[in-house]
Amino acid sequence: MTTVFPSFRLNTRTLGLVLVLAAAAGCTRMERFHGFAPTDADLAAVQVGQTTKDSVLASFGPPVSDGTLENNAVYYVSSTFNHYGPFAPEEVDRQVVAIRFDSNDVVRNVARYTLQDGQVVALDRRVTEDGISDVTLLAQLLRSFGRFNAGTLLGEAPEEL
Repeated sequence: MTTVFPSFRLNTRTLGLVLVLAAAAGCTRMERFHGFAPTDADLAAVQVGQTTKDSVLASFGPPVSDGTLENNAVYYVSSTFNHYGPFAPEEVDRQVVAIRFDSNDVVRNVARYTLQDGQVVALDRRVTEDGISDVTLLAQLLRSFGRFNAGTLLGEAPEEL
C-alpha cells in the first residue's frame, strides 16, 4: 500500500504543474489583426488631383465602406486587438484611411485617422418590447401545473365535445 502513494503524489504534482502552465498560457496576450489600411508608403503613390478612383481600387482592393458618410469616398479600416484569456478584447490600434474624390472620380483628399482621433458616438437604441414579462423558469413551470391533460401524456386521443 505504501507504493501507491508516492506515484499518486507524483501524478498530482504533474497534474498541478500542467494546470498552472495551462492557466498561464490561457492568460497570455494574443494579438489579432482585422481589416486593411494602406501604409504611408502605399499612399505615396496616390497623387491628389491626378489619381483616379479606379486606380485606387485596383491598387488597394475593395474598401470596407464606399461613400456611406460622404458621397464619393472610400474608407479602408484596420484594427489591432489584444486578447487576454477570457477577458473582453481591447482595441489598441485603429487606422482609418479616407480617400475622397471629386465629381470626376479624381482624388481630392487623403486622410488618416487613428484610435486617438476617434470620438464616442452616442447611439439611440430603440428596442422593441418583446411583451415577455420577467418570469423565471420555475415560475412558468408552477403556473402550468394543472394545465395539462394526463390523457395526452398516455397517448389517448382528446375527447370531442
